[in-house]
Amino acid sequence: MRLLVGVKRVIDYAVKVRVTPDKTGVELKNVKMSMNPFCEIAVEEAVRLKEAGIVKEVVAVSVGPKQAQETIRTALAMGADSGIHITTDMRTDQELQPLAVSKLLKSIVEKETPDIVVLGKQAIDDDSNQTGQMLAGLLDWPQATFASKVKVEDKNLTVTREIDGGVQTLSMTLPAVITADLRLNEPPIRYFAKHYEGKKKKKIDTIKAEDLGVDLSPRLKVVKVEDPPVRSAGIMVDGVDALVDKLKNEASVI
Repeated sequence: MRLLVGVKRVIDYAVKVRVTPDKTGVELKNVKMSMNPFCEIAVEEAVRLKEAGIVKEVVAVSVGPKQAQETIRTALAMGADSGIHITTDMRTDQELQPLAVSKLLKSIVEKETPDIVVLGKQAIDDDSNQTGQMLAGLLDWPQATFASKVKVEDKNLTVTREIDGGVQTLSMTLPAVITADLRLNEPPIRYFAKHYEGKKKKKIDTIKAEDLGVDLSPRLKVVKVEDPPVRSAGIMVDGVDALVDKLKNEASVI
C-alpha cells in the first residue's frame, strides 16, 4: 500500500507576521519558514502507518519555490521514503490557491497511484481548509476531514473526526483522502535521530508546475491586508462590585 502526504512551506508558527508596507500581503523576505504544523501531523500519521506495517511506502509532495525542498527534506527526516517537488514561483499564500493545488495533486496522484492521500486540514498562512476536499472531489474519492483517529484494515478505512457536536466515525473503502486535525497525533522529536542522517540520500523528483497542464490562475484577489487592531491596555479595579459595574455599564457584556 502506498501513501501520498502533502507538505507546505509556511511562515514558522512562532514568528510575528509583518504586513508589507503596501498592504498587499505579509512579508516573506528574511523570515523563518518551516513545515505547516498540520502537514507535520499528516506526515507523522503516515510514518506511523508505515511503522505499523500497513503502508509500505510514503511519498511526500510539496508545491512551491526551490526552498520548498527543505520542507520535503524535513518530511524525509521524519520517515517518508521519497519526495516530489512541484516547482513554481507563485506565492503559495496568495497566488497559488487551493483549487490549483488540488489539480496539481490530482496529476501526481494519477501518476503515483497511492491508496491513501493525507493532507493537513489547513495551512496556517491562508487558513483555507479547502485543498483536501477539492482533491477528493476531483478524484471522485471518499474523504475524511478533520481526522482525530485513523484505522486501516485491508482496504477499509475508519476515521474518527471532530465536529461541532462532538466526534463522528466514518467508514469507507480505499482509495481515500484524509485531512489531519490537531489531535490526530503529536509529532515527536525522535525522527531527527532515527531518519535525519539518511534524508539527503533519499530521492526527490522535481516537476515544473506548468508541465502538468494545470490552469494555475488565481480565482480570488487579495484586496488589502492589515494588522489586527491594537488591544487597549487593561485596568485594575478595586473589587468585584467595580468589576461588575464596568462589565455592565461600560463593556455592556452582562
